[in-house]
Amino acid sequence: MAKEVLINKDGQPSFGVFPDSIGEINHMDYDLRNTMDKRLGKLAKKLKYNQFQFIGLTSPELIVGIAIVDLKFASNCFVYAYHPETEKFEEFSFIQPLARNTSMSPKPNDGSATFIKGSNKVVIKATNTPRLRSVNVELAGGFKVDAIIDESANYDPLAVCARAGYTGWVFTQKATALVCNGTVKWGDEQFDLEKIGALASVDWSAGYMRRETSWNWASLSCKLADGRRLGFNLAAGVNETGFTENGLWLDGTLHKVDMVDFQFDRYHHNHAWALRSNDGIINLHFEPAGQRKEKMNLIVAASNFTQHFGRFYGDINLNGELIHLDGVWGFTEDHYAKW
Repeated sequence: MAKEVLINKDGQPSFGVFPDSIGEINHMDYDLRNTMDKRLGKLAKKLKYNQFQFIGLTSPELIVGIAIVDLKFASNCFVYAYHPETEKFEEFSFIQPLARNTSMSPKPNDGSATFIKGSNKVVIKATNTPRLRSVNVELAGGFKVDAIIDESANYDPLAVCARAGYTGWVFTQKATALVCNGTVKWGDEQFDLEKIGALASVDWSAGYMRRETSWNWASLSCKLADGRRLGFNLAAGVNETGFTENGLWLDGTLHKVDMVDFQFDRYHHNHAWALRSNDGIINLHFEPAGQRKEKMNLIVAASNFTQHFGRFYGDINLNGELIHLDGVWGFTEDHYAKW
């Protein structure tokens, strides 16, 4: 059974890995203070709290990335699609000053995230009963997503809360290689997600993050030749203060992974990455096929964001079983942020 709330009666978060997740991230109950231990009020709690959700849909025929980010002074939403066979790529990005027409529930498994700008609308909604996560995208140019991610059978997310700097914390919940169905309409084409064998990944994160931070990230969702679903979430640089958000899923069962080293050339985006974990489970390299890149340098905030989509090659050694990957599609990311 999921822990009901993250912040306890003393105003402190519970740190650790939560096998059954958290019901609600009750951040307004947090005893937020500055670095000189002065207690901060309700307005500071609201403005300093950041939240985002990312959905990835992956198959050999189509890659889709969808994100909603709420930073309070502004919100951002992006959607992109890539067709591996033709290398067709299209992206859409929107910003709302003061996070207008943006709402994000504090409940990872029973709430919604909504972003609206003009006739562009993105809604991600999770329900506990039945345990499903719907993704609906309607953009002015005609791009549409109507997808259902099944979180009802053998759902085993990686839910972690770790310290972030002197006064903050971050809660994140990840799951990959989830069964999904529905459609994506892109131009004159319509893709049936079940028919093309698409799998979904979900990244739900929130908290009082470091004022200035950076991270690397990798995500995979695929079907092996024997029909098993394989996925992973790997990261370095953001949530390693006692606990990591590194995990691997095989047919829905979560296996924790130790610290991961990301080797890559930031200034040559087409060069391959190497990913290796301290426990020997992960020994992979990643070859980018394309990227979504965005730079923003404002007075109070900045972001240098590069998310790659491409292919993973190499070996995963899980409990003595050697799983070889030979060109499986997934994501990597290199991100600097000043919130």
